[in-house]
Amino acid sequence: MGRRITWMLITIIVMIPVFYLSRFWVFDFWGRDGLFGIKEIRPQGGLLDRWLRGTPFAPFELLIWLAGVFCILTWLEKAYAALTKSDH
Repeated sequence: MGRRITWMLITIIVMIPVFYLSRFWVFDFWGRDGLFGIKEIRPQGGLLDRWLRGTPFAPFELLIWLAGVFCILTWLEKAYAALTKSDH
């Protein structure tokens, strides 16, 4: 049971930066000058949209974000399966 909770916490910690990259980030935890003074790390999130703006991929921002989330969760699941294989 403790191992599952640990992996759930790892998943949540990994997904927070991914969520920040999305357009769904609504928190403003730092000032307008960016995190640690880096202007590219703005408080509104939505970095993927900003990175894709002006490219042919801009209309597919949400699809790209969803594919990235799917890949990250798949890799986390594979890591969990590989590390807990001896338990089953």
